[in-house]
Amino acid sequence: MNEGKVVLGEDEMRRALVRIAHEIAERNMLTAVGLVGIHRRGAILAERLRKQLSDLLGVQAPLGDLDIGFYRDDVSSRLQAPVVHASHIDFDLSRLTVVIVDDVLYTGRTVRAAIDALFDYGRPERVQLAVLADRGHRELPIRPDYVGKNLPTSRDEHVSVRVKELDGVDEVAIKLLSRDRKSVSA
Repeated sequence: MNEGKVVLGEDEMRRALVRIAHEIAERNMLTAVGLVGIHRRGAILAERLRKQLSDLLGVQAPLGDLDIGFYRDDVSSRLQAPVVHASHIDFDLSRLTVVIVDDVLYTGRTVRAAIDALFDYGRPERVQLAVLADRGHRELPIRPDYVGKNLPTSRDEHVSVRVKELDGVDEVAIKLLSRDRKSVSA
């Protein structure tokens, strides 16, 4: 099975997350920060960032996770029903800068859905966005505050993030979509 060309291995992913944690700490020195990961891999990356921030700052940032399946603007037009995971945000958002964490930023629609879902739990002081990979091709005016790696891609390519907790390996790969897959995802 061809998993594509690996563009970030385990060490590069770790370094990217360490750098993002440093940037979050620097930019929010006087502000309380909470992390909210988008299911599934964004939630895992948020846990990793929390550990990095804890090591840097000596305090545990509140951590939550969001399922955005029913907040997507294309939920009624998708061929398959969304896989539903529970969302967990058991802390007060009102005085926090909340950093939404996701694995790949593409069109911006997932992030828009995450913001909608987040505001159902309260109104944070500020919202920021951290992504491991930004592949471009935005359809909405959404820009990440923290990026692990910019990956120029074509729409004919797929960016795959794999994490040890789910996939047994940490890596980011790019592969060309097959003709069959393009017609289904269009």
